[in-house]
Amino acid sequence: MGIRRRASGSSASGSTPSRAFALADRVAPPLVTAGVALVAWWAVARTAAVPAVILPSPVDVGVALADRWPALLGAAAVTGVTAGAGTLVGAAAGAVLAASMAASETARAAVRPYVVGLRVVPVIAVAPLLFQWFGDGVPARALLAAALAVFPVTIATYEGLRATPREFVDLARSVGTSRTAEFRRVRLPAAAPEAFAGLKIAAAASVAGAVVAEFLTLDAGIGYRVFRASTRLQTARMLAALAVLAALGVAFYLVPALVERRIRWE
Repeated sequence: MGIRRRASGSSASGSTPSRAFALADRVAPPLVTAGVALVAWWAVARTAAVPAVILPSPVDVGVALADRWPALLGAAAVTGVTAGAGTLVGAAAGAVLAASMAASETARAAVRPYVVGLRVVPVIAVAPLLFQWFGDGVPARALLAAALAVFPVTIATYEGLRATPREFVDLARSVGTSRTAEFRRVRLPAAAPEAFAGLKIAAAASVAGAVVAEFLTLDAGIGYRVFRASTRLQTARMLAALAVLAALGVAFYLVPALVERRIRWE
C-alpha cells in the first residue's frame, strides 16, 4: 500500500472528453445558480425603492470591482499569504497531534481536551493575547488562522488513523513491517480521505481566521478593505471586496481537493 501519482499520457488522453463532460456537470449547476441569483438581484435593485447604499446593483458592484481591482488583488495576496501560512502551521500541528493521539491512549487523553478547547474558545477572544505577544504583523495573524486550522485536521486525521482496518495492520505486522513502515504504508493511506477532508475545512477556516485578524489590526488585507468600505458606507466596494474574499476562500478549499484527486492511495 502506498502513494502513486495518477497515470498520465496517452492512456489518459482517451478519457479527456469524459472528463470534460464530468467537469461541465460539476460546474454548470453552481454557474446557473449564480446567474439566477444575479438576475434576481439586478431586478430587485432595479425595481425596488431601495437606495444604492443599501442594495447596489450587480453592475455597480462590477464597476467597483473593476475600478478597485489592483488594490483588491494586492489585499487578496496579503490575506492569502496569511491564510496560507496559517494553513501550513495548523495542518502540520494537527497532523503531529493526530499521530500522537492515534499512537498512544495516554497522549489522546492528555491532548484531546486542549484541541477541543482551542476550537470552543472564540478566535476573536484569543486574538488580543496573540497580538500582545507577537505584535500585529503577518506572523501573529497567521497564528490566529492556524488556531482555526488545527482542530479539523487533528480530529479528521485522528479518526482516519483510528479507523484503519485491523486486518491491514495485522497483515503488515505478520511480515515484519516496522512501525514506521506500517504508519507510512498502511495507516496513512487509510486515513488519507479523512485527513484531506479535514485539510479542506482547515484551509477555508484559515481564510476566515486571517480576515478576523485583519478586522482587528486594520492594517492590510481583504478584511481591512471590507471594514473600511463598510465604515464609509461604500456598499458596492464592500461587496466587491467580499466577492474577492469568497473567490479566495473557494481557491483555498480547492487546492487540497485537487491535490487529493491527483494522488491515488493503494
